[in-house]
Amino acid sequence: MQIVFVVSEAVPFAKTGGLADVAGALPKALADLGHDVAVFLPLYRSVRACDPPMTDTNVIVSVEMPEGPLSAGILRTVLPGSTVPVYLLENDELFDRDALYSTAAGDYADNCQRFAFFSRAVLKAMDDLDLAPDVIHAHDWQAGLVPPLATVPFGDDPVIHRAARVFTVHNLSYQGIFWHWDMPLTGLPWEMYNWRELEFHGRMNLMKGGLIFADLITTVSPRYAGEIQTPAFGCGLEDVLADRSDDLFGVLNGVDYSVWDPSVDAFIPANYSADDLAGKAACKRQLQLACHLPAVDAPLIGVISRLVDQKGFDLIADAVGDLMDMELQLVVLGTGEQTYEELMAEIGRRFPAKAAVHVTFDNELAHRIEAGADIFLMPSQFEPCGLNQLYSLRYGAVPVVHATGGLADSVVDFTGEALAAGRANGFSFEPYTAEALTECLRRAVDLYTNEPDIWRHLQQIGMRQDFSWAASARRYVELYDLAIDRAAARPPRGVGR
Repeated sequence: MQIVFVVSEAVPFAKTGGLADVAGALPKALADLGHDVAVFLPLYRSVRACDPPMTDTNVIVSVEMPEGPLSAGILRTVLPGSTVPVYLLENDELFDRDALYSTAAGDYADNCQRFAFFSRAVLKAMDDLDLAPDVIHAHDWQAGLVPPLATVPFGDDPVIHRAARVFTVHNLSYQGIFWHWDMPLTGLPWEMYNWRELEFHGRMNLMKGGLIFADLITTVSPRYAGEIQTPAFGCGLEDVLADRSDDLFGVLNGVDYSVWDPSVDAFIPANYSADDLAGKAACKRQLQLACHLPAVDAPLIGVISRLVDQKGFDLIADAVGDLMDMELQLVVLGTGEQTYEELMAEIGRRFPAKAAVHVTFDNELAHRIEAGADIFLMPSQFEPCGLNQLYSLRYGAVPVVHATGGLADSVVDFTGEALAAGRANGFSFEPYTAEALTECLRRAVDLYTNEPDIWRHLQQIGMRQDFSWAASARRYVELYDLAIDRAAARPPRGVGR
């Protein structure tokens, strides 16, 4: 089948979060299964910084916006290591910026215009690029307009109308909410601004549009698919999602093991595997040296994260005294909210023999932390899927997680019974409290310190698990087939479902 991805970021060209990892890996995994896949992406400044080989398709698409037409040229490159084409929409006024969506001062004021134009331009470009997709797969709020646009006004286009519309929620807390006077930017009729379709508490919600008009909805873990149908995690859209529960599926994200595998990782000082862990000890010593930590055998805790409440830094802030009283070392890498950046930096200053904090983004250091850490801490308040716990399992950095979303789907808490069954691969805690986090981490530290043989067995179980994209891609193909069946039964063009 032919599948078109409409995404706002994809590695290695542009990234703010896990969406980019999915968009950079899943299309390749689908192509490996024999499918014809193409990706649409804005031509950001960061894409040019990657300096990929680009060719001009000689296609220029024009979209009529309220203040006049906007146009974009379309360049073509490929996802590295594949033949999957990536079509880059070039409009420097909208996309040639320092960041993708926001700066320290806040979101770009014209984000609605930017991504409404992107969505409309992608659909207009299909014919000129000789694309006739069986499935149009749109991702997150930035492409949330694609399903409603495919209904109205592109519902009369036979190619667009026949395509199944799949919409994936990567993180429901980011919804693309704008004032209702931005409605003309979308190219949709005003009558679609109503509580059943795009209206949301007096504003316009692009994520809601994708949820309402998609033939099928996916999200990035089975547990998260259930969680977002509840008030605790639904971010105000729980009733919409519950109403579409028969069309909502959770598929755990995968890992690109050509990039994240200690046996082949070029960023780490020594390679190793589940059968030969000697190199991991060398990686730990090198990480301690690079971070100016004593070369002791205390368990080294790694954290790679955005420094925000969602990722559990409110718990870490409350628990820091107890954590620093344990015999452990801590290496933190990430940026985020100023409060937590300052807090983590202060921990590094107060405990220089126990904590090293890097308030930055450094891909090489991220690999070295995964390889050098004994334990990986991920106490997220909520986590749609999470990828670092999956990376950590392969690297033998035993994860300690809050049991939510994709963390609960991938990390099995250590017990004697779970270990004997070959299922235990980490430690998890509930409820979401600093006390529960501290007790869980203490269990992990005690096992590392007192039971080295059991610890190694726990590491090896995780390292041998397969969270590759191949299995996830096969599940997506099943869901695409289901979406195609539902699209075939879809009523003729019209507003609403």
